[in-house]
Amino acid sequence: MNQLVISGGKRLEGSMEVHGAKNSVLPILAAAVLSGSVSIIHNCPRLTDVEATLEILRHLGCRVQREGHTVIVDSSTLDRCDIPEGLMREMRSSVIFMGALLARTGEARVCMPGGCELGPRPIDLHLSALRRLGAEIREMGGSLRCRGRGLHGGEIALTIPSVGATENAMLAACGAEGLTVIYNAAREPEIWDLQQFLNACGGRVSGAGSSTVVIQGGRALHTGEHRVISDRICAATYLSAAACAGGEVELTGVPREQLLPVTEVFVQAGCRVRTEAERVWLRSEGALKSVSPVRTAPYPGFPTDAQPPVLAALCRAKGSSVFVETMFENRYRYTMELARMGAQIRVEGRVAVVTGVPCLSAAAVEAPDLRGGAALTVAALAAQGESRITGLRHIDRGYEDIAARLRELGAEVRRTTDSVSP
Repeated sequence: MNQLVISGGKRLEGSMEVHGAKNSVLPILAAAVLSGSVSIIHNCPRLTDVEATLEILRHLGCRVQREGHTVIVDSSTLDRCDIPEGLMREMRSSVIFMGALLARTGEARVCMPGGCELGPRPIDLHLSALRRLGAEIREMGGSLRCRGRGLHGGEIALTIPSVGATENAMLAACGAEGLTVIYNAAREPEIWDLQQFLNACGGRVSGAGSSTVVIQGGRALHTGEHRVISDRICAATYLSAAACAGGEVELTGVPREQLLPVTEVFVQAGCRVRTEAERVWLRSEGALKSVSPVRTAPYPGFPTDAQPPVLAALCRAKGSSVFVETMFENRYRYTMELARMGAQIRVEGRVAVVTGVPCLSAAAVEAPDLRGGAALTVAALAAQGESRITGLRHIDRGYEDIAARLRELGAEVRRTTDSVSP
């Protein structure tokens, strides 16, 4: 059984470059099928979600080559429009291939996607957006049959600013004749990054980063080259680790404005934070302080994916802090594992109240999902003794070799295959 073995209580010191954003590279890889040409994508982290996406591309007939953190996709050989259930169930973001395949081939056959079990996340917004562009979609016992050989532009008004639905609509609209306007679009940096890639391939997309995205479809796309933005959630995780364990950490390559909701929490907690254009520095000395209520929200609000590691960091803060989770109803499952380490957390519905304790104790715990695994890692770095974290298949979805990354900062952590279970 794979597990992280972490000897806590050691200060973190040093500088680290943050790897490419998981939530950005996945839709960009799906978008690579649009051009029917070669896409060169830099800063692609080695994550299991990324590797699963590359397997989907290979299944579709694309030629895929990885050279370090650069991935080269030749979609001129694409000859399929179906994705088998096994690949779809590995990650929820695989649903993004619907829009890309419809735009490229006029057809897509997929099943309902998998991913972390964070509560109901229906894809009805994806389907209604694609139907607005002329797609015909039949739902048959968990599978989706999509046809759209005559896609046309249109106006799409999302009832909530869904990231995935915005991305799917953008991709499909690139293959639709005419102008498409997406209202109440998601504003996340990953949407902007997708726009940059599409435009590098000859697309005409504007407005990403605002609530209105405009796509001029029907344009011939060509070979494109792009560098993926850095992962702001990974950055938030490593800042949480330094805040919790204590120390002085510098993260490079991540735009400061993307981390402002997170760094503001740590400033309230008593950390010293300094930011530059592509650099964030945090110093944590002594006990943290409780903070004003943290409420998750779509970008530019506090990110739901950063909530677990930040909450874990505040488990040792003096006083009580309140978290309100507005995005996913099952996001707090990891708090039961934190309790095994001595954390005092009371959860009622979407609200969690964290009362700080003087110290955390090492324990054997299991990651219930990706960001919950990050939270347990943060807590283990500050806990007294040796903690063992299993369920690494979740952590590997979004963090590239997290043990080696933490060792860069002076943490005592190793990955083992011991047979011990929590």
